[in-house]
Amino acid sequence: MSTDSNAETGTDAESTAETDVESGTDADAEPAVPEPDISSHQQRRMDEKREGMAERDAQAAAAAETDGETTHLRIFRYDPEVEGKSEPRFDDFQVPYEQGMTVLDALIYARDHFDSTLTFRHSCQQGVCGSDALFVNGSQYLGCKTQLNEFDEPVRIEPLPHQDVVKDLVVDMQHFYEQMDAVEPYFEPDELPEDELEEQRQTRENREKIKLSTRCIQCGACASSCNVAAGDNKYLGPAALNKAYRFIMDEREGGERREERLEIVEDEHGVWRCQTQFSCTEVCPKDIPLTEHIQELKREAIKEDIKFW
Repeated sequence: MSTDSNAETGTDAESTAETDVESGTDADAEPAVPEPDISSHQQRRMDEKREGMAERDAQAAAAAETDGETTHLRIFRYDPEVEGKSEPRFDDFQVPYEQGMTVLDALIYARDHFDSTLTFRHSCQQGVCGSDALFVNGSQYLGCKTQLNEFDEPVRIEPLPHQDVVKDLVVDMQHFYEQMDAVEPYFEPDELPEDELEEQRQTRENREKIKLSTRCIQCGACASSCNVAAGDNKYLGPAALNKAYRFIMDEREGGERREERLEIVEDEHGVWRCQTQFSCTEVCPKDIPLTEHIQELKREAIKEDIKFW
């Protein structure tokens, strides 16, 4: 009995071996790698993002209930590259308020907790870089320097007027920078000290005269507030004229270079286009007396043209 059993078993073993040999061909081949399901991966990421946003929203709501104080923001939105967002509109946000919160703080909170697509410029958050100039409740402000509690609600936040909007609160500053470059803002003294390590000396009185003009951070708020600049695209604008003032009034400037720079600002789209409205001075976040500087440039231009002999 055991012999027959072994024989039968042996037959089965041979059959199994044959099967193994046949299947061995497939085993030696490289296993097929399934194509990654990109759509499911993207869906998973989107689900995770929604869950994260829902959690942040819940935290924001809980913070608002705890503190009992929020600020209503009404923010300009525009995205020409996305269908359904190419028409300008306003979105509303309820941001939990904290003592000392700035306009920029509120925007960052709205972006981080409610809508990650909200777009605006900011950098140093110390009032130095000039990147976050905004139009808030009808006037130009530097977002990082302006307290949120200064405004009545809803706090309406828009991009700077008279500039092309790129997206949301971001405007195209290229033309503004070109106007700044037009006054050739760099020194050309008549002569340099013989010793390359010797500084170009300036009197204290002259330094005080031009000190305020050197504070410009090129935020563009002044040009945005200027009605003349809005109607005359070639007008140099208050920022560029202030930059010209900074060099023309510096006693280290070369005499010939000074005359050339005065000719630039005397152009028909220069100082004589200023209507002395003081709007640029009122909105300047660095308190530069821009209108006064422009008027002084006018006086200097006249003096250069008058001959006494």
